[in-house]
Amino acid sequence: MNAMQPPPKLKKLSLKERYAHLTRELGWKTTYQPMDKVFPYAEYEGIKIHDWDAWEDPFRLTMDAYWKYQAEKERKLYAVIDSFAQNNGHLNITDARYVNALKLFLTGVSPLEYSAHRGYAHVGRHFVGAGPRIACQMQAIDELRHAQTQLHTMSHYNKFFDGLHDSRHMHDRVWYLSVPKSFFEDACSAGPFEYLTAISFSFEYVLTNLLFVPFMSGAAFNGDMATVTFGFSAQSDEARHMTLGLEIIKFMLEQDEANVPIVQRWIDKWFWRGYRLLALVAMMMDYMLPKRIMSWDEAWEMYFEQAGDALFNDLSRYGIRKPKYFEVASKEKHRLSHEVWATFYNYTQATAFHTWLPSEEEMKWLSAKYPDTFDRLYRPRFECWRAMEEKGNRYYNPTLPQLCVTCQIPMIFTEPDDPTTTCFRATEYKGERYHFCSDGCKDIFCYEPEKYVQSWLPVHQIYQGNCGGADLKDVIAWYHINFGVDNFDYTGSPDQKLWDEWQLQRSSNPV
Repeated sequence: MNAMQPPPKLKKLSLKERYAHLTRELGWKTTYQPMDKVFPYAEYEGIKIHDWDAWEDPFRLTMDAYWKYQAEKERKLYAVIDSFAQNNGHLNITDARYVNALKLFLTGVSPLEYSAHRGYAHVGRHFVGAGPRIACQMQAIDELRHAQTQLHTMSHYNKFFDGLHDSRHMHDRVWYLSVPKSFFEDACSAGPFEYLTAISFSFEYVLTNLLFVPFMSGAAFNGDMATVTFGFSAQSDEARHMTLGLEIIKFMLEQDEANVPIVQRWIDKWFWRGYRLLALVAMMMDYMLPKRIMSWDEAWEMYFEQAGDALFNDLSRYGIRKPKYFEVASKEKHRLSHEVWATFYNYTQATAFHTWLPSEEEMKWLSAKYPDTFDRLYRPRFECWRAMEEKGNRYYNPTLPQLCVTCQIPMIFTEPDDPTTTCFRATEYKGERYHFCSDGCKDIFCYEPEKYVQSWLPVHQIYQGNCGGADLKDVIAWYHINFGVDNFDYTGSPDQKLWDEWQLQRSSNPV
């Protein structure tokens, strides 16, 4: 009697074969409806694609590998978050002023992760090729995960500190948060190829290191290990997103020569929009971290000027040059953070975080990092405001600032070649006058005026009576900011009093 033979062992598919099955055999042609009706946005931006199969994820990531990889990261991240909470990790940060950087991140950046999730889910639906569709699907899941992990991590601070209670509501209403919000709404209301240029390339590839690396390093320097862990968990995804962003740009440029001027215009636009958004990061790095890692000036040189040179030298073979006005951004690196922090100090009565004047030690650091500008232009301003504070005459700007129609930042920036003169640009469209903080923002408006005349400008909305009332307290209540608790100076705030009480207890009961 012959023994039963075991079934032949099936050969496992290679990674390349699995990726090919996932992305090449799902891209069928429709029969019930013509392809141009199923994918209505594939051509209207003017981008010409001749071979969708030419686009390939350089990681060849398949769904089973994706879930396995992400699940492992989740297990590690939540173990750290739980440990941080159980050991009262908030007591180990350098100074409670640091938490104000988290407040700005939670209200300004975390909602953008959710917007990116929706954006990638939307544009993934509108690509004809299966490869880009799969990549967008995975990135949409990544972005949703980032929003969730950031909320979970920072929810621990909400138990003890003020201003962290309603980040989503604040993101939709508070005046300075319209800057990041309008950035993403601009991208999400563009076509699918422009969206990828805006988010995958200009933001993720060109500028994301200026947001994540200094912020996560700042968290590590200031003892916030939970934030460091979610940062590194997200950063491994960001590295993949950056590579995909570069690949999509090269894909468009290689498909047809006619795509080059379209892509260049998008790079010009979205570099400038992203750079203006990062003004908030510049302020955070130089003023909001009690223990600093590097200045905004140094970060710009390292992550844009040096890395950008290599990137755009590579892209020059396609006919792509550096973004328009990049030299203006380099001129502004010596003053950007000072101009923004001074503005928030003047308007701290309407913010969901606290501000303060830099101490003498901190001003020495700023003087060393900005030897050509700080002592000459900004130190005298801070010393004047400190003298006013000491006389009981703390200065608050009682007016509403004029906003740039494009980036929605108050008109606080100075001329590229003259840091003592406010940069002010204007144009007329259909009988109305519109104002801008820079040539970059004016150019963006003039190319698509019908889009930007619809901007929801917070100051205009307050004047029109759409923000809860005419008084400061009415608007603050509409923002869901607790008046006298979440806003005003750090000195004398409930956050400071609680932190000082904890420090007193620790010094009285050393372990």
